[in-house]
Amino acid sequence: MSVDREVTQAQMSKLAAATLQHTPSQKYTVGDRFEQHAGNYPDREFLYYRDRVLSYGTLNAEANRVAHAAIEAGLQTGDVVALLMENRPEFITTWVGLAKLGITTALLNTQVRGDALRHELEVANTRHIIVGSECLENLATVPEFSSRWHVYAMQDRDSPATTLPENVRDFETVLVRMPETNPDPCFRDTLVAGDDLFHMFTSGTTGLPKAARLSHMRYLGVGDGMGAILGYTSDDVIACVLPLFHGAGGMVVISCALSHGSKIYLRRKFSASQFWDDARRYGITSFQYIGEICRYLLNQPARENDRDHSVRLMTGAGLGADIWSPFQERFGIDRIYEGWSSTEANTNLLNIDGVPGSCGRIPFKEMHNGRLIRYDVETDTHPRNADGFCIECEADEVGEFVGIIPNLPDSGAGRFEGYTSKEATERKIMRGVFQPGDAWYRSGDLLIHDADDYYFFVDRIGDTFRWKSENVSTQEAAEALGGFPGLEIANVYGVKVPNTEGRAGMAALVMRDPSRFDGAAFFAFVSERLPHYAQPVFLRLVAAPDMTSTFKLRKVDLQREGYDLNLVKDPIFMRQEDEKAYVALTPEAVPK
Repeated sequence: MSVDREVTQAQMSKLAAATLQHTPSQKYTVGDRFEQHAGNYPDREFLYYRDRVLSYGTLNAEANRVAHAAIEAGLQTGDVVALLMENRPEFITTWVGLAKLGITTALLNTQVRGDALRHELEVANTRHIIVGSECLENLATVPEFSSRWHVYAMQDRDSPATTLPENVRDFETVLVRMPETNPDPCFRDTLVAGDDLFHMFTSGTTGLPKAARLSHMRYLGVGDGMGAILGYTSDDVIACVLPLFHGAGGMVVISCALSHGSKIYLRRKFSASQFWDDARRYGITSFQYIGEICRYLLNQPARENDRDHSVRLMTGAGLGADIWSPFQERFGIDRIYEGWSSTEANTNLLNIDGVPGSCGRIPFKEMHNGRLIRYDVETDTHPRNADGFCIECEADEVGEFVGIIPNLPDSGAGRFEGYTSKEATERKIMRGVFQPGDAWYRSGDLLIHDADDYYFFVDRIGDTFRWKSENVSTQEAAEALGGFPGLEIANVYGVKVPNTEGRAGMAALVMRDPSRFDGAAFFAFVSERLPHYAQPVFLRLVAAPDMTSTFKLRKVDLQREGYDLNLVKDPIFMRQEDEKAYVALTPEAVPK
């Protein structure tokens, strides 16, 4: 299916115009938008959370208490406060209150502990932490937390009160003394929209997380731009089942709702078994997905009321081409807007036309700042032409997606805000790509496009591996395995094998009933669906997928353990061509 290029571009131009109306130098920031909405319709419902309903006015009043508490503590524009809390209303009121003063909130990942958590606190360059009582155990894995940082705890209203550790202050006893009035705008006199609103941490699937900088301008632009395309109104209820510390939940959902005065349904954690019941209860009209959420929902037993809901659209990334149409058909979703980007990216793609499997389109190259350039997986380099410049990919050729960083000081177009680390920021920039001295953002993602310029995600650089002189996409292989009966999740990766070149494919499989796994049936299944070089050599049956909090599959530990029977206690199978089956790996059969 292909839509006329002019039609696609008209929608993309509409999105761009709404996004780019905000500039780095403007004085209007996120705090202003909250106060504006609260003043215009204070009683309008804003947030549904369990049995609680917060209006725009109530949220603003609670945020104001946080702002006044921060003023009392001597915090001011440019300071950073770390927030460690699970999804609940106080997460939003806390960062909104800080934003009113121009204070940056470092949104800590609630899954990290120990050295990784200490690392996040250090790279955020903060002296203050606001923590939900449900996350105090995380902080306790950093033994010096109460001596190195000023820590304020907020009790979890959904659980019994927690006894606070020594040197941890009860934040609610501070907030109760504070006024609910908007702080004097003079406290953010020096703030502009190009200043940092958040520090958001990368998922850390490979190595320690980096703190990406995200400005007020970008936050406002995302909501206005996406809202212009999706047609949100004050009647919409947008579901947020992803963690608020992540860009998809904390930025896209909340900013879209704020842009159009919509409502938000917030859940502590995603539940595949309860999602559609919640959709009916709260009148959800849209939701943000990521990673494997749709696969989890599709794997639920079919129900007669699967289409009995008001969800009309969904937006996100990572919806596999293998389940796109079955998901849309079973649940009766009118529109799916699959996109490609990242928290820190200066470029993006959006599938406005609804082409299954595509993450977006560039109908006219001169109107987009992204390009797909050739990348050599084996040498980890970008081939250059005789003039020393990178080479754009032709149709059906895999390459790395990059975005030009223009010299436009007061525009959000192509602006790369980078990380808190200058070194990490510089490592993401390529120079001399098409002209001497030009600068481009490296996404680290491999994509491909067809003759109609629809783009498709292939893999992360580093996940694609080479075997038998061929490149294997872990994403492609996992999608091909996905239809095997009884298979819940397939995580594909490459492992080293002695005396061989490249890496052999290995797949960690989550089966509904591992005891019924049929190695011969799996052999036949993959032989029909994948070329020989991409068929896994090893299989590992795992009880649950190793995932980040945003449903991205982790591979680092799996790759490290490989098929080592001394390290792995899960059942491991090896492909046997002569038996046409995957058979249990024994110490004698381990490749040496």
